[in-house]
This record gives sequence, structure tokens and C-alpha cells, in this order.
Amino acid sequence: MKKNMGKTDKALRTLVALIIAALSYFNVITGVFSYVLLVFAIILLVTSFINFCPLYTLFGINTCKTKSS
Repeated sequence: MKKNMGKTDKALRTLVALIIAALSYFNVITGVFSYVLLVFAIILLVTSFINFCPLYTLFGINTCKTKSS
């Protein structure tokens, strides 16, 4: 797996995941919608930790900056 996520992308994904987790924890969002968003948050966290998003590969997106020599 080749890295395809930059630092900004990782930070935004982590921030969104933490916001979703907090909203769920404080019962701002409840029910099935809460569980669906929590699964989405987990996916965001996992992809940010491994620096790879499979959907980016499908769409040809790469936010990772490469070092130019």
C-alpha cells in the first residue's frame, strides 16, 4: 500500500472522527444513525493511521506530498 494521504487530510479525518465520537458520547446523536456514524468515524481513524484510503486509489486522488529531488 502506497501512502496517498497528506498531513492535512489526516488531521481533518481525525478531527471529524473525534467530533462524531463526542456527539455520540454526549447523546447528541442517538439510535441507528449514531451507530452508522461511529462506524464511519472508525473507518476515518483507521485510514488516517495507515496513511492510505482505498477510495482515493479508485478515483486517482493523492494528497500526500512527495519530496522532490
